[in-house]
Amino acid sequence: MALEWVVLGYAAGAEAIMVLLLTIPGLDGLRKGLIAVTRNLLKPFLSVVPFCLFLLMDIYWKYETRPSCDGESCSPSEHLRHQKSIMKSQRNALLIAAALIFYWLLYSITNLVVRIDQLNQRLERLKNKD
Repeated sequence: MALEWVVLGYAAGAEAIMVLLLTIPGLDGLRKGLIAVTRNLLKPFLSVVPFCLFLLMDIYWKYETRPSCDGESCSPSEHLRHQKSIMKSQRNALLIAAALIFYWLLYSITNLVVRIDQLNQRLERLKNKD
């Protein structure tokens, strides 16, 4: 079960690095290549969305079927295991949220950068025409 969280973590990390590289000023020479790579990776990275929804349903199912540990009904070790399980679920939910937010940011930033490049090319053509 841990492999899917590792995959999601690597996907979120790759998305974060691409967002960072696209937004760093001064990389104008590399930006066209970065845009091409990012635009080609947006469709495969779209699979992160249903994957995150599946993992979110998994967290919900585990939450609903988890035995409750209230008061005197469980031993200290069971109580500790219950608390660790809750912490892991919260951590995994944050990872899901980060992956979805980074995908949305990557999509939005890529579209904005492409639109800016198109507008700059149009502006250059209008300047050259006059």
